[in-house]
Amino acid sequence: MDRRQFLTAGILLTASCLAGWRRAQAAEQTFQPSPANGWRVFEVSTRVELAPTESATRVWLPLPSVDEPVWIRTMGNLWQGNAASVRIERDPTYGALMLAANWEPGEAAPSLEVISRFATRDRALDFTQTGRPAPLDAATARLYTRSTELLPTDGIVKKTSATITRGAHSDVDKARLIYEWIVENTARNPKTRGCGVGDIRVMLETGNLAGKCADLNALYVGLARAAGLPARDVYGIRVADSRFGYKSLGKSGDITKAQHCRAEVWLAGFGWVPVDPADVRKVVLEERPGLSLQDEVVIATREKLFGAWEMNWLAYNAAHDLALPGSTGPKIAFLMYPQGENAAGRFDSLDPDGFRYRISSRELAG
Repeated sequence: MDRRQFLTAGILLTASCLAGWRRAQAAEQTFQPSPANGWRVFEVSTRVELAPTESATRVWLPLPSVDEPVWIRTMGNLWQGNAASVRIERDPTYGALMLAANWEPGEAAPSLEVISRFATRDRALDFTQTGRPAPLDAATARLYTRSTELLPTDGIVKKTSATITRGAHSDVDKARLIYEWIVENTARNPKTRGCGVGDIRVMLETGNLAGKCADLNALYVGLARAAGLPARDVYGIRVADSRFGYKSLGKSGDITKAQHCRAEVWLAGFGWVPVDPADVRKVVLEERPGLSLQDEVVIATREKLFGAWEMNWLAYNAAHDLALPGSTGPKIAFLMYPQGENAAGRFDSLDPDGFRYRISSRELAG
C-alpha cells in the first residue's frame, strides 16, 4: 500500500466510525464490551535496532493478518529502514503475515520500522439468540481441531477434557465448562517469560497450571479441541487503555511489553466465539492487591469474557507451531514478538542481547 492510499484509508474510516466511539466513551462505566460502543482507529509503530554482526542477519516482524469486517479491519502497513531487502511473507497454513528483512554482513547499525493502521470494534455475543453463521468449511475445521506439538489432543489432554465436559448437553455447554474450569484451576504467574509457551501436556502432567496468556488460553484451546470443538489462539497486542477503567486490561503509548493472546471457539449457531479466561486471572493478580474470584471486579470480567472481547487490542494472527519463511532454525510456538536469526542462531525480542525494540500505539482522531 502506498502512502497516499494509507493516509486516505485512515481519514475515511476514522471520519465514518469514530463518532460512535466518542458517544459511548462517557456512557460506559462497567465492564460491558459491545459493538454499540463503535469503531476505533489505531496506528501501531514497531522499531527494531540490531547490533552489528559479521554474518547476515534476518528479522521477522508480525503484521496484522486478521481481517474480520464485524470487529477488525486492516488498513495497510508502511516501513522504512536500511535492510538490504524487505518483503511481506505469508505463512501458507494459517495465513499469518510478517515483514521479513535481511541485512548483509557488516551493516553498522541495522534498523527497521513498520507502521500499521487498523480499526477495531468490541465483540459481544448474546447466547439467547442463535444465528446462521456461514458453516465452517472442512479444511478449516480440521486445522483447528488437529493435534500439534504444543497442543496435543490425546492422552492426559483428552482425559481432562472428557472429565470437564461430562454431562454437557451442547457445544455451548462444553465450551463454557472448559472456560469455567480454566478460571477456577489456573493462576497467572508474573515470573513467566514473555507470555509463556503453551506446552499444555507438561502443564497437565506436572499439575503446574500457572503461567500467562499463551499458557492459560492455549490450555483452553487444547481442551476444546480434545472435546471436538474447533478452537484457536489469536496472538496480538494491547493498544489502548481499557475504557472500563481496568488498569490490568489495557496499555497505551509505549506498548512494547503489552503482547496478549486470546482464544476463540467455534460453536454452531454462533460461529467464532471470543473467550479469554487468562484475562480473568490477570484481573485477579494485577487489578489491585488481594483480589479473589469472589470479588465484584473479577466477577464482572468473568461473566463477560466468555463471549466478549474489549477491542483495545490488535490481532496479529492465529498461527501456531510456525515455521518462519527462510529460517534455518526450528519452528516457533507463535509469532507475537519480533524474531531474529544470524550465524550464531535464533534470537527474539525477549533476549536482552538480541535487539532493541520499541512498539508504540496511538489512537487516530476524527
